[in-house]
Amino acid sequence: MKLLKDILYGVHLTAVSGTTSCDIASICFDSRQVQKNDVFVAIKGTLTDGHKYIDAVVKAGARAVICEELPDTMQDEVTYVEVENGNQALAVMASNYYGNPSKNLKLVGVTGTNGKTTVSSLLYQLFIKAGYKVGLLSTIKIMIDDAEYPTKHTTPDALVINKYLEMMNEAGVEYCFMEVSSHGIHQKRTEGLVFEGAIFTNLSHDHLDYHKTFAEYRDTKKKLFDQLSKSAFALTNIDDKNGLVMLQNTKARKFTYALKNYADYRAQILENQFDGQLLKIDEHELWTKLIGHFNAYNMLAIFATADLLGLQKLETLRLISELDNVDGRFQYFISKNRITAIVDYAHTPDALKNVLETINTLRTGNENVITVVGCGGDRDRSKRPVMGNIAADMSNKVILTSDNPRTESPTEIIAEMEAGVEPQHFKKILSIENREQAIKTACQLANDNDIILVAGKGHETYQETNGVRVDFDDFKIVKEVLNNLDK
Repeated sequence: MKLLKDILYGVHLTAVSGTTSCDIASICFDSRQVQKNDVFVAIKGTLTDGHKYIDAVVKAGARAVICEELPDTMQDEVTYVEVENGNQALAVMASNYYGNPSKNLKLVGVTGTNGKTTVSSLLYQLFIKAGYKVGLLSTIKIMIDDAEYPTKHTTPDALVINKYLEMMNEAGVEYCFMEVSSHGIHQKRTEGLVFEGAIFTNLSHDHLDYHKTFAEYRDTKKKLFDQLSKSAFALTNIDDKNGLVMLQNTKARKFTYALKNYADYRAQILENQFDGQLLKIDEHELWTKLIGHFNAYNMLAIFATADLLGLQKLETLRLISELDNVDGRFQYFISKNRITAIVDYAHTPDALKNVLETINTLRTGNENVITVVGCGGDRDRSKRPVMGNIAADMSNKVILTSDNPRTESPTEIIAEMEAGVEPQHFKKILSIENREQAIKTACQLANDNDIILVAGKGHETYQETNGVRVDFDDFKIVKEVLNNLDK
């Protein structure tokens, strides 16, 4: 049990009815989970409003209710607290409830459209190799030193974040690397956290179904940097035109990285091959298994972060050369017939373009590039025609297919992708709604030495349709099909 007044420390209160010197068992924002002596936080969400369930949680035994609007009828034995913002209140309360665990380790947030998972995951890998106890909060998984936990969101809710940070404290974790999404920032899930630093990777077309405008999307990312303290560091990619915007109002120490412009940390690509690339960082050459210019930026961000956190530079460069690729990020397999199959999470126009540019840079020109790609349902529709056109323009053959259609019609999603394809590329396009059949068809179309790109799902091992998830692993399927064709 914890006192409500202690849990509310730092929350902006506008009205209180009842005592805050009462014991609280736990915090809930899902009315279905409320039990006796819990505090319920009413959140105005995109699908429902928690204020509708205040009477229900009181009947379930809630000791206190946190809300943006006090109900007309209030029970004497229940404490009601009115706050300015329910999401902000939940985040600060969660941090207080778990003992402000972010203060007891060095927490680094990674934000941007692309590269968040790679940068955070590889920083985790690097610091583990350097001998530290490390935590990771990412799209793919949550790690507490060598213990792995599943995750469903890029940025989990505030209760989950602080619960795992407390577990990291108990495990003696010294550093934690965390993906920070625009949704998470906008919904104030990171309020109350103390960041040692923040990294900006890049910004391109994504999530405009949620943020409505690109400016709003950009400014939401910027809030992570606005909230940093003077002792923290802010590291940004200034080759991206939005990079310096992130630093405009931050109190943190400012650092930049780039491949093209003058910056505090710079890198140069010397060689690029399918099995890796040779980089020059800090006047030293190193070989990395991760290929493409987008990964050169990722490696540079990792090097800069390690330096800002106090690791020795030459040791960091050595460890970077040992890093393995992240699941579903340019993950490739070469069959006996020398057909190269690449699986990548590229689900935005910029990410798809980057991957295809890398492939086209590495190919000899004698082989075909066959791309299998779809767009997720119930997400930003405006990127669908753009991605359809990029795939058609930069590939020899394209198979448009399903990618987590969710509650939308796969046929209509594919039609929206087809609508963006320019007339000269029409002959390149096939539309196969069933994703497994699309991958099989790509494999059957491929000749010796051809390259197959399966884009969009990457590390995901499921396909979601109308609320139902079935097992589906792009890499497993394409590898199995090619192996069978070899036989």
